[in-house]
Amino acid sequence: MNKRLVIITGHYGSGKTEFAVNYSVKCAQNHEKVNIADLDVVNPYFRSREKAEELAEKGIRVIGSMIGNSTLELPAIPPEVRGMIEDEDAKTILDVGGDPEGARILAGYSAYIKEQDYEMLLIVNANRPQTKTLEDVLGYIESIEATSKLKITGLVNNTHLLKSTTVEDVIRGHKLVKEVSKETGLPIMCETAIKTVVDEIKQSCKDLSMFPLDLYMREKWMS
Repeated sequence: MNKRLVIITGHYGSGKTEFAVNYSVKCAQNHEKVNIADLDVVNPYFRSREKAEELAEKGIRVIGSMIGNSTLELPAIPPEVRGMIEDEDAKTILDVGGDPEGARILAGYSAYIKEQDYEMLLIVNANRPQTKTLEDVLGYIESIEATSKLKITGLVNNTHLLKSTTVEDVIRGHKLVKEVSKETGLPIMCETAIKTVVDEIKQSCKDLSMFPLDLYMREKWMS
């Protein structure tokens, strides 16, 4: 995931925003300028823009709706998005809505994105009913690409049940993305889990390339 511009997409409930936020925090450790654009105009919950202040403290600029209220859902995307896409001095992450309708917003930027050194990652959660089989994921890839006018370039296994995630969940997701990778030729960029599960996986499945997650998007009282 070394491209300057990284687009994160995935089905509702896949954990794409959690991954996008964690990835931006990781990038801030190695890049002087990091942007994250919240382009999700579909899901009113767990939005990266809700963590704008916390991320700003880590040196990450977040932009989202032009509407001041972070929970108000109106498809008002600020003009700064294009500037972020074209800013060659910044690492930029686009957090995109989790279905074909959500990905439609990318079509308006596709001409600019194609001029950049970009990658577009599909976050896969094998515990979600809409993406639990090879056929499901292949169909999802096809619909996202057709709607966004862009190509998925890599896969991320983010199979989880929040704090109840087990090693078995991650392994099941690994098997699924491996099937998808074999069918499409898309590389598996990484596999994710909360840090306690990653520690277990390192002991039993050392061949998996794990990206440990902090749960930024869930308050401490949430399960």
